[in-house]
Amino acid sequence: MIVSALEFSQFRNLCDNKIFPSEGVNIILGDNAQGKTNLLEAVWLFSGGHSFRGSKENELIRIGENNSSLKMNFFSQKREQEASIRFLKSKKEVELNGVKKPSSAYLSQCFSAVVFSPEHLSLVKGGPSLRRKFIDGAICQQDIKYAVLLSKYQRTVFQRNTLLKDISRHPELKETLCVWDDAIIAAGAKITEKRINYIRKLQKSAFTFHQGISSGKEELTMEYLGSGGINIDDNLSVITDKLYREFEKNRREDIYTGCTSAGPHRDDIEFYINGLKARTYGSQGQQRSVVLSLKLAESELLRDYFGEPPVVLLDDVLSEIDRNRQEFLLSNTRDSQTFITGCDAPVVKNDENKIFLIENGEVR
Repeated sequence: MIVSALEFSQFRNLCDNKIFPSEGVNIILGDNAQGKTNLLEAVWLFSGGHSFRGSKENELIRIGENNSSLKMNFFSQKREQEASIRFLKSKKEVELNGVKKPSSAYLSQCFSAVVFSPEHLSLVKGGPSLRRKFIDGAICQQDIKYAVLLSKYQRTVFQRNTLLKDISRHPELKETLCVWDDAIIAAGAKITEKRINYIRKLQKSAFTFHQGISSGKEELTMEYLGSGGINIDDNLSVITDKLYREFEKNRREDIYTGCTSAGPHRDDIEFYINGLKARTYGSQGQQRSVVLSLKLAESELLRDYFGEPPVVLLDDVLSEIDRNRQEFLLSNTRDSQTFITGCDAPVVKNDENKIFLIENGEVR
């Protein structure tokens, strides 16, 4: 996949402009807080996901304005395509090849990207929500129905939690709890199954990359820590049965706390280096090697799914890793169009480089 043109208007602090990236490596230079990450974010949003920085959509509009817009021309699926996203205060308008789409998730069927940001370097030692977000985001790029399923599940959990809080004042509502349990378990089991299937493929690819980074000295494995003892070997039927038992066991506690304590929104993933927990026993360098392996594996799975490499976005991560890891990362993204942000230009062995300078939101 190749971004041939990117146009932005009233988007964050970026001055209105249209740029034409190189098909190879695009180096985006500038001091901190000048808009480098905003430029990467603009590309990323066309992958169908939300901001990789966790920003709300109305925060993407330049301060003092009522709307912002992004337009992108790109080559994918053996043809030139174009897409646009317009952010308003309360809604978003999306078009793909001149056809309006109900959400930006539909863009993921034509365009994909992998982003490395400083936040991802905390993937191993950070909280479970980071790991769930990583897996869910990766799956959404391959399966638009998964995004719909996640949204439905999250709404159902919210509704069950509201009911749990009301039961203390209206005990008769307890009889309706099983209806919400059935809905959550049905959706939650499908989410968990999709996560497990993806992790099986991710683990195989990440294992190979990690051996390359460690020169064959380390083996990376991972474990899915699901509610009620769900693990990476379980199928949909087993997952469903375990969730039912866990919900039954936790019902009294859930009513007391007013919170749903089981389900994929509480699950986690554990990473191991040579059989030891990377989060507990891994050095900072080892933990970052795990993250690089995971992101490279994500890129490879997207390549396999689409039949072409995704666009790679490296947001100020090269300065956070040592020279050997830098070279390994760049050598394994050589076939992808790449955007790299930083304060200093990295040494990139590629004949098709283009450098963009950003100062106060102005891109040159």
